Amino acid sequence: MSKREEYVRKPEWLKIKLNTNKNYTGLKKMMREKRLHTVCEEAKCPNIHECWAVRKTATFMILGRICTRACRFCAVQTGKPTELDWQEPERVAESVEIMGLRHVVVTAVARDDLEDGGAAVFAETIRAIRRRNPGCTVEVLPSDMKGDYESLHTLMDAKPDIFNHNIETVRRLTPRVRAKATYDRSLELLKRVKEIAPDTPTKSSIMVGLGETKEEILEAMDDLLAHDVDILTIGQYLQPTRKHLKVERYYRPEEFAELSRIAREKGFKHCQAGPLVRSSYHADEQVSEAAKRRREQYEKHYIQKAADQS
Repeated sequence: MSKREEYVRKPEWLKIKLNTNKNYTGLKKMMREKRLHTVCEEAKCPNIHECWAVRKTATFMILGRICTRACRFCAVQTGKPTELDWQEPERVAESVEIMGLRHVVVTAVARDDLEDGGAAVFAETIRAIRRRNPGCTVEVLPSDMKGDYESLHTLMDAKPDIFNHNIETVRRLTPRVRAKATYDRSLELLKRVKEIAPDTPTKSSIMVGLGETKEEILEAMDDLLAHDVDILTIGQYLQPTRKHLKVERYYRPEEFAELSRIAREKGFKHCQAGPLVRSSYHADEQVSEAAKRRREQYEKHYIQKAADQS
């Protein structure tokens, strides 16, 4: 075995525990019945067994399962989308109610074929979730909508509790890693959100292991802070198929701990970093205090109502 082959072999700390209990199988069955997609499945997320079987959470992926972009890190199917289902927001909201979720992440494939990039469907999904689940907090993770800030206003009018948009990697690697996206456009989108809704937490994510240097990671942190981003997640890039970019190296758990410490010292309000951390991992821990209070007040009301009826 060559030194290169030995270096990139997947280490012990990246082994995933499978858990296919009734929560996992029940959620999988419900997703198929409701004709819904999750990024957990489509992007081959390593945390699917923990989130579905233990935490009973999921990240809904709206606007179909076919993406108009072909990013070299992502396992989601690429092609020409054929569907725009306006009943989907209600099905997502119903599923959230059945699952009893306290926090929901809604993401989507990139829909460059739509004039608004899918912003109107995002907004209606947020509203539908809130109609059925008043105490549930909602995080959105859209594409850059091709830099169309009128579309961004459409989405933000629905008042998500967290706005998440990932820069994915450092500036130098962006052209190789991301398709039809630019580093600066993503930063500008995040800054525009703060201009529209100053109290809404903004969030972004970086994958490591693609050939970036530590100095470039720290530069990306500074760029995000300069654009008023509050929350950062950092995780290990894992090659989903042989057709995708190769892993250049695996970061050790202590390296993630150091990056998390540096991020907090630089000024991020929250930083989740680890080998299996993904953008929506433990997302319910990152909502604003105001959103937490709204959720807690609703839960108290619900518990009291149930007690009165018993």
